[in-house]
Amino acid sequence: MPDPVFDHPRLAAVYDPLDPDRSDLDAYAAIVADELGARSLLDVGCGTGTFAIRMAGLGLAVTGVDPAAASVDVARGKPGAEAVTWVDGVVDAVAVPAPGRGFDAATMTANVAQVFVDDADWLATLRAVRERLRPGGTLALEARRPERRAWLEWTEAATRQVVDVPHEGLVEDWVQVTAVDGELVTFVSPTLFHRDGVRIDSTSTLRFRSREAIEASIAEAGLEVVDVRDAPDRPGREHVFLARRPA
Repeated sequence: MPDPVFDHPRLAAVYDPLDPDRSDLDAYAAIVADELGARSLLDVGCGTGTFAIRMAGLGLAVTGVDPAAASVDVARGKPGAEAVTWVDGVVDAVAVPAPGRGFDAATMTANVAQVFVDDADWLATLRAVRERLRPGGTLALEARRPERRAWLEWTEAATRQVVDVPHEGLVEDWVQVTAVDGELVTFVSPTLFHRDGVRIDSTSTLRFRSREAIEASIAEAGLEVVDVRDAPDRPGREHVFLARRPA
């Protein structure tokens, strides 16, 4: 089930104002449109639709899929959303293309890959993406490098912010790590709405797999790793993997 921060209607409605800087998506737009020359895109974990709508605006045929229905509802209400095919659910909910056809590219931006804490779910998702790529189609995904231990920076003092959100007024949020168990990091994200004093807590767990483990899972899913690079806006902190469906 999606975390409340993505699937609670009130939290989904303030997600973008609380995290407005999406310059991290510039690298993926360049990979998909310029480097791969893709004309069709499957955006896995599309959330509130920022990247999917951006790519549709460039003329790509885009399908955005996410199990968080509240986030997809926000996406559907944005300008340009009518150019995207929206799917509520996991990748299996997207129709499998006819043999020899499929998406030119698929993406998992914003560390979507880390929400799959169970190996079976992760592998099933990769295999489902593979089935929906055309032969030669490429999946681009990112994951934080575990050796950097990014979670040490996720403290209340470092992350607390108060934002004036249209139609909501002041909204305050922060992050606090509650448990670290091997590769699994659990944290709570409280959101406080000053207008009426309502506080909604969302608890999330991410898995910090090693580069070697991610490459092995990609190969097990029937994809070929063609490149592993630094996220250009976060050098040394995250890996970007490019994996191709064999032709």
